[in-house]
Amino acid sequence: MSNGIFKIPTPINEPGNSYAPGTKERETLKAELKRQSNIVVDIPVIINGENVKTDTVKQVVMPHDHQHVLANYSQAGEEELRAAIEAAMAAKDAWANMPWEHRASIFLKAADLISGPYRDVMNAATMLGQSKTVVQAEIDSAQELADFLRFGVDYANQVYQIQPDSMKNVWNRTDYRPLDGFVLAISPFNFTAIGGNLPSAPAMMGNVVVWKPATTSMLANYYFMRILEEAGLPKGVINFVPSRGSQVSEVVLTDSRMSGFHFTGSTSTFQTIWKNVGENIANYKSYPRLVGETGGKDFVFAHETAQADKVVANLVRGSFEYQGQKCSAASRAYIPASMWEEVKAGLVEQTAKLKVGDVRDFTNFMGAVIDKAAFDSITSYIEHAKASEEAEIIAGGTYDDSVGYFVQPTIIVTTNPNFKTMVEEIFGPVLTIYVYENDKLEETLDAVDTASMYALTGAIFAQDRGAIMHLERRLSGAAGNFYINDKPTGAMINQQPFGGSRGSGTNDKAGSVFNMIRWTTPRVIKENFAPTAEISYPFMDAE
Repeated sequence: MSNGIFKIPTPINEPGNSYAPGTKERETLKAELKRQSNIVVDIPVIINGENVKTDTVKQVVMPHDHQHVLANYSQAGEEELRAAIEAAMAAKDAWANMPWEHRASIFLKAADLISGPYRDVMNAATMLGQSKTVVQAEIDSAQELADFLRFGVDYANQVYQIQPDSMKNVWNRTDYRPLDGFVLAISPFNFTAIGGNLPSAPAMMGNVVVWKPATTSMLANYYFMRILEEAGLPKGVINFVPSRGSQVSEVVLTDSRMSGFHFTGSTSTFQTIWKNVGENIANYKSYPRLVGETGGKDFVFAHETAQADKVVANLVRGSFEYQGQKCSAASRAYIPASMWEEVKAGLVEQTAKLKVGDVRDFTNFMGAVIDKAAFDSITSYIEHAKASEEAEIIAGGTYDDSVGYFVQPTIIVTTNPNFKTMVEEIFGPVLTIYVYENDKLEETLDAVDTASMYALTGAIFAQDRGAIMHLERRLSGAAGNFYINDKPTGAMINQQPFGGSRGSGTNDKAGSVFNMIRWTTPRVIKENFAPTAEISYPFMDAE
């Protein structure tokens, strides 16, 4: 046992590298990109720390060069999924009883490995496997992933310090136990950092995890799993099981010992899982904690006092960085008629300058969308706009999947505030704009608030403080992360905890103390130092 109340190292947000020409980090990353481009990684299922190969093998390819195979991975079936659950449960007691400072040390070490010797490995895998540009990969798989781990440890420590008051002869304390069973984590393709956080956050709080990574972010997620092992994560605490979602639902989701579900992905998937949990509620040994961040239809609203050039710059970045494949990407905008011509000219000019191509060419602003299914879905929205009398494409509108899944940054202008591309999540480089008359401010704000089922992120642009106050109040329920004179993307851990409500999820704020506390089941302990021997109370005495 440890005789000390230890001070957690004070976390700071991981600084980013510029990768400018002539820098050492540019040179070493390019070398790592070349190395990973010339090998094919064999990715096993990892159960109880052991490599498991299966008969079903799938490929990981570069989205920007889809004939180039980066890895072959084994896909877990029912047998492997059940084995992963048993491995997690077998590891549960030892992990839950490991002194907190030793659990914390594993994740702090992993953060240092990611931001240090494995920085190029993680960034290159994210660039090649998920078609992120160097700056988007650096923000994600180096900075944010390290931040999730370091700040996660700090937040867990803060949770443990939330203790009740006591009175004379009594000492009250709270023991923050892990959940009663195991946690299922299902992570998305678009952020390596989210892939790392979804299994790690519950594990920090003493839980054991079955982790299904997205097939299209498999390479970077696999490297992260290996980093956790190098950092000292005991066998069975996190089990890495690439698998089909339908089989995970059949086998893992229905297991009576599932006590938590940590998810980022589509709204429809989360709703289906919620329904399945409800249908099985009588079978669980505890009520499962469901924590999910899902879709978004994120807005930018410009007031007539906004600065047009700032609106243009933030729309371009917010809509088209990482091909619009962020839950927070700007995908609908409302521009007052008085500034429309200036904004339109700026958008057309700046969008035309954006280069789209292989992310290994650092001059490209955008890469490819993640896969064929995404490509087909995104381009169907573009074709819908082309065919509609309510819409006009003023930039982009072209695409080509012969080499990579490339979609040019596309801007649609519509006369209908409820047009299909103003309402439905596209998850691609498509921005739709509605131009409103200046005297129709209130009606347009109603449209912003009600057009979409989502409430994830949103931004307003205005110079007038009274207008800012009004817009902030009127749109208070429209976004869980709200930005004033900034793009609606780029949330940073410890600065803007991320999450939305309505159709966008449970708003448990990933990268915050609010999320970490969801992975505990507190036990309150009262110790009486002077227990009474009396049975009667004074009020019972005779007059």
